[in-house]
Amino acid sequence: MTSDVKEIFSGDSPPAPAALAAKVRTLAPSMTRSMQLVAEAVAGDPAGCAALTVTGLAERTGTSEATVVRTARLLGYPGYRDLRLALAGLAAHQESGRAPAVTADIAVDDPIADVVAKLAYDEQQTLADTAAGLDTVQLGAAVAAASTARRIDIYGVGASSLVGQDLAQKLLRIGLIAHAHMDPHLAVTNAVQLRSGDVAIAITHSGSTGDVIEPLRVAFDRGATTIAITGRPDGPVSQYADHVLTTSTARESELRPAAMSSRTSQLLVVDCLFIGVAQRTYETAAPALSASYEALAHRHTPRTR
Repeated sequence: MTSDVKEIFSGDSPPAPAALAAKVRTLAPSMTRSMQLVAEAVAGDPAGCAALTVTGLAERTGTSEATVVRTARLLGYPGYRDLRLALAGLAAHQESGRAPAVTADIAVDDPIADVVAKLAYDEQQTLADTAAGLDTVQLGAAVAAASTARRIDIYGVGASSLVGQDLAQKLLRIGLIAHAHMDPHLAVTNAVQLRSGDVAIAITHSGSTGDVIEPLRVAFDRGATTIAITGRPDGPVSQYADHVLTTSTARESELRPAAMSSRTSQLLVVDCLFIGVAQRTYETAAPALSASYEALAHRHTPRTR
């Protein structure tokens, strides 16, 4: 993991105990296998691991003391002692709270009521994980750039393109010039026209979607402010992003493809971005939003027979 990625996830103080599990889920894919073993152990059994010394946790996970310490630091704690304190706090929180009745695993023969309950729980967890891992400093910088942008281009393919369209139409309704590009050729040809003062936003859960990275690279080279919304902050897209907004990397089942949870977390991030922009541009955003409501009002009036 690069130093830039570490800075995204490390703050001035260790993460709160409640954010620990979310951080493990987000960072685990970019850890070494031995560090993953440690991370999975502490997230899966915080109470048990809180009672272990660094040597005990290393023995339990079949790793080394150095690996345990490195994992603690990557998760945002100065040392293993700080991680143990967070684990104890997380264990106390879990013990006092109501345990979830369902998991995200959806079986082919599940009753529809169970499907609803499982999806609702899993999406709640996805939103909580995304909120816990979202860097508000990066978000604030992205909001500031978008609020004063001459033009905003948004790139995404597949499910991410739907999220891009959602953000574009929201920004248009508050008077900003925003366009979502689904066609990769048009995305690149539009990116060529960007310059300093413009903003380009790439949405890619994997962080490695070539059709999204290429226009962002072009925009970056042209001097536009670039933003990546991704579940893999160490992915290739980040090297062309001035600001990285991280989404949750939820576990999927066979009947629940990755696009479902990534879409949920992406929508939360773009909503946060939009609200931040609307706040900063309120004097112009509020009248523009009112005008758009008024222009569409007649379409929502029931017709009389």
